Formats: sequence, C-alpha cells, structure tokens
Amino acid sequence: MLIKENTNLKPLNSFGIEVYANTLVELSSNDDFAEFYKSVQNFPKPFYILGGGNNTLFTRDFEGTIVKISNKGIAVTEENAGELILECNAGEDWNDVVNFTITRGLYGLENLIDIPGQAGSAPIQNIGAYGAEVKDTIDSVKFLDLETGEFKEFDNKECEFEYRSSIFKRKYKNKVIITSVKFRLQKNGRLKTDYGIINEKLVKKGLTNPAPADIAHIISEIRAEKLPDPKITGNAGSFFKNPVVPKSHRDRLLKKYPDLVSYKVSEDRYKLAAGWMIDKAGFKGFSKGNAGVHSRQALVLINKTGKATGKEITGLARLIIDKTVSLFDVELEPEVNIL
Repeated sequence: MLIKENTNLKPLNSFGIEVYANTLVELSSNDDFAEFYKSVQNFPKPFYILGGGNNTLFTRDFEGTIVKISNKGIAVTEENAGELILECNAGEDWNDVVNFTITRGLYGLENLIDIPGQAGSAPIQNIGAYGAEVKDTIDSVKFLDLETGEFKEFDNKECEFEYRSSIFKRKYKNKVIITSVKFRLQKNGRLKTDYGIINEKLVKKGLTNPAPADIAHIISEIRAEKLPDPKITGNAGSFFKNPVVPKSHRDRLLKKYPDLVSYKVSEDRYKLAAGWMIDKAGFKGFSKGNAGVHSRQALVLINKTGKATGKEITGLARLIIDKTVSLFDVELEPEVNIL
C-alpha cells in the first residue's frame, strides 16, 4: 500500500486539472485492500475512490483521502462450449480488457472499445456506447465493504443497474471499493449493429459477416473522428447524460423542433440526444475562458487551453444547463462526478 501526502492530481484526472490531495493511498493487491481497511481510521475523511480519473472533475483541492485503484489482472475462471467467465481486477485498463476479449473472438464488449477508464469503474457508471451497456455482460462484482471490512460479491441483479448508474453510484458511493468484475461472454453471440453509423460503415467496407473485431475497429474509427483524445485535450468524454422524458414532452418538442433526435425507451418514455440539444442551443465549438465545447461533439466539454480550472468547466456546464432548460424545458444532468 503506497501512501503519499500533498499529491498533485493533474496526472490522475483526464481533464488535466491541477489540484492537490491531502492524502493519496494507492491499492495494488487484495492484501492492500485489507490493509487499507485495517488502518482506515488513520486516513483523513472524506474518501474518494479514483479509478482512471476519466469521469471526475476536480474544482478544488481535495482535503480528504484519494484511494487510487491499481490492481491488475485478467483471468478466465469458468468456461464451457458456449461461453466463459472472465474476471478482471478493478485497476485493469478498460481498453486492455476489451482487446483481450476481441483477440479471442469473444462477443459482448466490442461496442465499448475506447471508453477511457478502468474495469472497476465500468459497473459503477454502467458504461455504454453505440447500442450497448456493460450491464448486459456483467456476471458479478466483487468489492470491499468499508463499513464491515468484508469482501463481498453481488450478482448482476443485486447491482441494480440503471441508465448510467448502479447501486455503487447511489447507495454504496464511496462506501465500498470494487476489487474485480466478472464478465459473462459468448463464444458465438449476436453483434449489436443497429446503431445507424455502424451499419453505414459495414456497408462501405463490404462486411456482410462481421466479427467482434470488425465492430470494434469500426467503433474506434467513429470515436477517433468525433471525440478528442484526453491525452491531448483534457476531457471526460460525454459530460451530460441523455435525458429521458415522457412521450408527451417529446411530442411537444417534436412539433417545435422537427429535427429532434430521440430514441424510444418504452411505450411512454423517450431518451433525448443531449448532444443535439447542446448543438441546437448554439454551444458546439463555444469557448468561455480556458474551457470549451468540442467542435465535433457538443456533448464533450474540454480543457481547451490546458489551463482550465474545474470551476471554469462547471461554469460553462451551468450556462449550457440553463440554456437547454429555457429552450427545451429539460435540465441536463452531468455524467461526470464533480468534486
């Protein structure tokens, strides 16, 4: 267990915000997790569990303890003719997990390629992209309960997954530390290609019988075309959730905005494209101080100059929220954890 004091968090968050943590504890093994619990009273509170730092916006120095998750490892724990269970330690890079499955021809995670972060963060946020959500492949999640010191395991149902959320983001936020995630993956599955631009690229490439690797390659291309690389331009990917509204609200908006982008969730609920709303509100490519909105994807807020503060980015987010409320009577909710 590595302990550091007065640590600069700029290298540990994808926005590249320079703030300092009173204390940082890095956990790299199950022994480290157990040792942390035994000495938990020695560390200043509050705690904040930090994975890859790709979904966190710091607005000030952190006066408590940052718990950095760094345990690595991927292993097949069960296997039969049709599927296998893959256990990934929480500190494993998410893209390494996806590529591990792709090189073995496994079905399930290919649509989630190139999402920055770590394996342990995936169930917390129930990450999703291009018609897929990670909840559809998660078998179970192992974690350390910081109240009891017990290592526990929740099955898929117990994780209470919702759109971009789970029990770990709500009831157990900063009360548990995820140690590993088990994925149930298929050896011969059905690819999710319903997302329009995926089909367009399949046709262009002449791929009539694509493999998971083909879908992953196409999605990597799409993401590279639309999204900034956080290693070059600080960002956290999608800053806002796509709001879900009643059908009646969506229908009213459709009369006013015939080009409204929406997706049916149920008979009486529709998901609205937050990126379309932000673009329609005139913020695509907009800048305020050192913060900005990406010129190719309005859903992404960026540290445009590399010198932005967290408060500058949240100030820009507030402008966007207020404008979209006035235009659409819908309040956008950040996906990003703002501290």
